[in-house]
Amino acid sequence: MEPLTYRRALLKLSGEALIGEQGYGIDAKMLQYLADEISDVHRLGVELALVIGGGNIFRGSEAEARGIDRVTADNMGMLATVINGLSLQSALEQASIVTRVQTAFEMRAVAEPYIRRRALRHLEKGRVVLFSGGTGNPYFTTDTTAALRAAEIGADVVLKATKVDGIYDEDPVTHPEAVRLPRLTYLETLQRRLKVMDATAVSLCMDNQLPIVVFDINQPGNLRSIMQGKPIGTLVGGES
Repeated sequence: MEPLTYRRALLKLSGEALIGEQGYGIDAKMLQYLADEISDVHRLGVELALVIGGGNIFRGSEAEARGIDRVTADNMGMLATVINGLSLQSALEQASIVTRVQTAFEMRAVAEPYIRRRALRHLEKGRVVLFSGGTGNPYFTTDTTAALRAAEIGADVVLKATKVDGIYDEDPVTHPEAVRLPRLTYLETLQRRLKVMDATAVSLCMDNQLPIVVFDINQPGNLRSIMQGKPIGTLVGGES
């Protein structure tokens, strides 16, 4: 078995990652695919935690445009992340991976409250931990949640799963000539306003010297390859 470059990782999945081809909600095939990819990495001995967005069910920014106030909309979005966390927990446990869902606000009937020491203990015991409910506060994205939780649990890396194979100098969807950038510093990412993670999340990672790897989650084996140190996607980190 190849040695691991990262032994404890925080994987950030967007809610859209669960949609698959159906356009809304949770696609069973995509859920199974993600569970298989996570299980593969778990078997390597990686201590893995996840943060999942809720945009496949409810997006707070869109609700605000429809007349729902920002705080209420963000609370609704955080509830959507709990639904996604429970769905992935179910898929992982069907693959015999012991999993815990922790929420930033109390929902004891379905999940544990987030307690840092308890999360660390779960990771040490080989359990996958799913952090749901955002930070528990409005005005913060799940990207920021991922950076915050990664710092709190002492993760070696933040893995930002996307639909493209890294960060480009322009949007590759609208600019076919866009060039992929294999490596960036935190400051370059912030100064160029590259849409990787929001500025708060990138700044948190910079302050805590947490590398960020942006990669294509839809390519089977990418997650395993990153753990083993292979040059997948774009690495954000280091000084300018």
